[in-house]
Amino acid sequence: MAKSNDILNVGSFSLIKRIGTGARSTIYLAADLQDHNQVALKRVIFEKPEDLRIFDQVETEYRMGRRIDHPYVRKCYKLKKKRGMFRVKEMLLSMEHFDGLSLEDGPSLSLLDVLLVFRMVATGLNAMHQQGYVHCDIKPNNILMNNESGSIKIIDLGQSCRIGTTKQRIQGTPDYIAPEQVRRKPMGPKTDIFNLGATMYWALTGGNIPTLIPKKRESLGLVVPKTCRSPHEIKKQIPRSLSNLVMECIKEDAAKRPPNMMTIVSRLDIMVHDLVGDKMKVGKNAPKDN
Repeated sequence: MAKSNDILNVGSFSLIKRIGTGARSTIYLAADLQDHNQVALKRVIFEKPEDLRIFDQVETEYRMGRRIDHPYVRKCYKLKKKRGMFRVKEMLLSMEHFDGLSLEDGPSLSLLDVLLVFRMVATGLNAMHQQGYVHCDIKPNNILMNNESGSIKIIDLGQSCRIGTTKQRIQGTPDYIAPEQVRRKPMGPKTDIFNLGATMYWALTGGNIPTLIPKKRESLGLVVPKTCRSPHEIKKQIPRSLSNLVMECIKEDAAKRPPNMMTIVSRLDIMVHDLVGDKMKVGKNAPKDN
């Protein structure tokens, strides 16, 4: 991985291996030489003026990861800055190490897994909302899952903000971005609900919803609900109740989305109960070997 000790040992951290990359950043599995804990270490190096924006996001992620204490949200521990003559030239953010893959990189999920995973994600986001913050960038790549335990972590809090914040520029991921993010209106819990719905749509169908950041210029201004097939229309095995929930989450009008994350959790709970109950009935009625 390295040609010199300068790469293997950075600040008070010893790099073990690279485990991921982000926007202008590299993430390593590392050992904190001060407290001897294993951490995920995000390293960002200043190369050009636009990297200052990434530095701002790292600082935001650090503050949020210290403030939000929930088992489904990745914690942040330390932020170290290495300075040059006139500016910070490098940032090192140590975070909770979680052994898992993003939904984008991991194996395909069963319907029950989808329900359980997104129930956990909605619960984690609800904890953020209860403390007055929104994530603003929920997408498959920002949800890690351990395939053995089934546990999850919401990561990358760099675009998070206080509820009611109006951002001066558009921030978000085009395939999952909410209309109010594109229109630069105040962010709120329903922004995360849209992002979550768009991510659930992808998990169920393998496709993306159209958003107000179109892939083709001629599709600008399309209204999401009218130009997007419901998940159960694409895959008949998807329960209509789940399909309807997803389509409600991605309504262009935020007032028509579910009122809060706990409403989503409750509806997913009912679907889990129904699905598990149906499987138990099938098991009881299965023919027995003689």
